Amino acid sequence: MMNNLPLTKNKKVLDFVLFAKNLCSPDNVIWIDGSKSQLDEIRAKTLESGELIELNQELLPNCYLHRSAINDVARVENRTFICSEKKEDAGPTNNWMAPNEAKDKLSALFKNSMKGRTMFVIPFSMGVVGSKFSKVGIEITDSAYVVLNMAIMTRVGKECLDVLGDSTDFVEGLHCTATLTEEERYICHFPLENAIWSVNSGYGGNALLGKKCFALRIASTQAKREGWLAEHMLIVGIERTGSGGKRETKYIAAAFPSQCGKTNLAMLVPPKEYLDKGYKVFCVGDDIAWLRIGKDGRLWAVNPENGFFGVAVGTSMKTNPNAMKAISSDTIFTNVVQDLDNNTVWWEGMGTPPPTNGLTWKGEKFDPNSSENGAHANSRFTVPAKNCHVISEEFENPEGVPISAIVFGGRRQKTIPLVYEAFDWEHGVFMGASMGSTTTAAQQGAQGVTRRDPMAMLPFIGYHVGDYLKHWLEVGKKIKNPPKIFNVNWFRKDENDKFIWPGFGENLRVLDWIIDRCEDSVQANKTKIGLIPFDKDININGIDITSSQIKTLLEINDTEWSEEFKGIEEFFDKIDEGKLPKELKDKLTKLKGDKK
Repeated sequence: MMNNLPLTKNKKVLDFVLFAKNLCSPDNVIWIDGSKSQLDEIRAKTLESGELIELNQELLPNCYLHRSAINDVARVENRTFICSEKKEDAGPTNNWMAPNEAKDKLSALFKNSMKGRTMFVIPFSMGVVGSKFSKVGIEITDSAYVVLNMAIMTRVGKECLDVLGDSTDFVEGLHCTATLTEEERYICHFPLENAIWSVNSGYGGNALLGKKCFALRIASTQAKREGWLAEHMLIVGIERTGSGGKRETKYIAAAFPSQCGKTNLAMLVPPKEYLDKGYKVFCVGDDIAWLRIGKDGRLWAVNPENGFFGVAVGTSMKTNPNAMKAISSDTIFTNVVQDLDNNTVWWEGMGTPPPTNGLTWKGEKFDPNSSENGAHANSRFTVPAKNCHVISEEFENPEGVPISAIVFGGRRQKTIPLVYEAFDWEHGVFMGASMGSTTTAAQQGAQGVTRRDPMAMLPFIGYHVGDYLKHWLEVGKKIKNPPKIFNVNWFRKDENDKFIWPGFGENLRVLDWIIDRCEDSVQANKTKIGLIPFDKDININGIDITSSQIKTLLEINDTEWSEEFKGIEEFFDKIDEGKLPKELKDKLTKLKGDKK
């Protein structure tokens, strides 16, 4: 049965729920206790209303399809605001709105918005419930779709409230689909209050408030206050026989902008040569990492999420077989093609023939010969992390995993080598601060230009980007045994506009060199931009690439780097406002003048 009774006596939680109830005027209130029976009952009602469509339960057990409103299919950065007291605290890369103005504006939109609807109260934990790494949130929503997705993406239920007790340390999330009017769509973050208000969107990134809103924007401000890092990073473990002859697992945290293969790297399948040598790859997380300094002086990381919210289009048995296996059960698919003949799903890039009898993401008849995609480019799958058969045994470890290397990377057709290592932490922060990626069709605006994206966090920093970079430098000073920092680029092209490096599972060859460097078992070539591999130390056995191509992938072109430094300088000037750390300015000056 649905639980209408409060699951806690916590005064702040009860006051928040009462406030939301009085503002939104729902017909009834349901507290999510996390039980299977309650979630099954909610799902049954969504099937009855058509909000979810049941798929073939023999071929895709416990899988469902959802179609969002046509005007509500992605994160909306131009409608996303940081509501700090002062505009300068939000910085030049965020939209800002004064807290009182935001609350007045959104209160009018929330007013009576749940009349005739049910208000769901979702207690959830980002991270293992009760872990010192973890944070509790309460999301109030009128969307059953949000409830079912949050139950996959986070740990939900009464145990979160039991751990919270009478503490006031939780994040308040208020969400309502309301009328889904684009012009009145707002996602507002109140860092000083640990609060998020989101209205007029049902799309995951705007409505699953535990995701980017809490786990990055609010968490980044909490991390600054408390001395840790909340980052847009995957976490992957690589088990191999180390330089000392013992089998060890080394963990890498890596940050990439969109369309750069984050999920593919997190679930990488080793090439046969490496499988034969006993290499194993384990996924800890594919999107978000919370990192703290451990008692041993190393940096330790957890994935605060409990599931994967991945892009469907382009996911296939070739690009990511582990993801494809994971989503064969217990998955909610959003905005993909429905194959009516066998009641399954399909999307472009899936690697199988398109259905001849299907419905597009809009619910219209699908024409496989049309130039228009049947699945939306930002179509999604939501699947529990435990479904991934290479999920790490350390996934539920409340202490997290020790990070040996931090990797930054972007999509660059020239200039940036396949891999290089920072001289030290400060230089590594400079590498992350200046990283860029070439825009593709997936981004709005001009294509083929380099867009700077510090630490792949530009849309997700909850405060001034200059203060964020300063925080990275300050954390580095406190780490006795810091991870090494690297930059990679899988996307360099030749004169025929063809990718030189094969990518996908072959990227393990580069990660192998990175781990060798972490173990100090291989030398590197010191250049003006960083430490580059010697040609012989990147294993190219069995892949279609020549030694001269490896030289191209690792070359440093002075003319191209002069242009790169100009681009970095322009970006630093844009974000400065007197807050860009002097160390990063000095690093740029030194690199520009270094002839080596």
